[in-house]
Amino acid sequence: MLDATMTTTTSNPNAALDAVIEAAKKHSAVPLWPVLGTLSTPEPRPKAVPHIWPFAVMRPFCEAAAKLVGTEFAERRVFSLINPALGDPYTTDTLYAGLQTILPGEVARAHRHTIFALRFIIEGDRAYTAVEGEKVMMQRGDLVLTPQDEWHDHGNEGDKIMIWMDGLDHPIWRAVPLVFTEHYGNKQFPSEVTTKPSVRKYPWDEMQAKLDAPSGPTAEVPYVHRGTGGEIGATIGASAIRINAGAETPALRETSSSIINVYQGSGTALIGGETLRFTQGDVIAVPAWKQVRFRADTGGTTYLFRMHDRPLVRALNAYRADAGAVGA
Repeated sequence: MLDATMTTTTSNPNAALDAVIEAAKKHSAVPLWPVLGTLSTPEPRPKAVPHIWPFAVMRPFCEAAAKLVGTEFAERRVFSLINPALGDPYTTDTLYAGLQTILPGEVARAHRHTIFALRFIIEGDRAYTAVEGEKVMMQRGDLVLTPQDEWHDHGNEGDKIMIWMDGLDHPIWRAVPLVFTEHYGNKQFPSEVTTKPSVRKYPWDEMQAKLDAPSGPTAEVPYVHRGTGGEIGATIGASAIRINAGAETPALRETSSSIINVYQGSGTALIGGETLRFTQGDVIAVPAWKQVRFRADTGGTTYLFRMHDRPLVRALNAYRADAGAVGA
């Protein structure tokens, strides 16, 4: 119980307040007012920083690990791409990306989980992701979805290495610790190839046709879920970007973070005052509330894949976007 002397006026009110606070701490209560300004700031303050993972640097790591670590020891052979300002599993404050490798003849065993996942194919063909009985064949540039709680395994039926970028909403589950992963009884979940357009696969040639249709130096087209007509997921969305040779995308600052994979071309990403050079296969972290522009080199058309957390941010009624300010 609070001592009555703590409520009386004394010659040292600070001492009286300190006593009240110390007494409250014993009951697992602390004052809000000293930290309120840091909990709700005048502008968003994401912890992630702009960063790039060059594919030319990462690919040898992927290939070496694939030869040294068998799928019997690593359920998913992945190099997580961790933001330098954060720890695992954060590529941005809300998004995770990793590079997964599978060798010819290998199978990554079946499981399912609460986490939503996508994969964007960087290199290879004749591999597959079998999702809930549907065997989805994959090639470079394809976007493949693994919705929540759907059984999935991966295999490579080709004769070359297969590398793709995994994208997951794993970071948000640190704040909502309700993740479940269940392993299937057998290595593979029974599946068959379908010839119909799949709600889980979005081929690159289909997206490029949409990107090239409009005129103008740049274009951005969202991936639209074939089944719902909306975003590809409840927490993660995606789009693709075309930038003609020498052109630059409009400046954008938004309360959404994104992860870029360079499908084709080279250029410069200008993010929050930082300049990052990119080329094919590279992965780029774009934090929320940092002004971003992409500039293509003059050698040819550049195409980018973008995964983002706009569906999550919009569900929280927190999405804002503007041109921002240089260095923002």
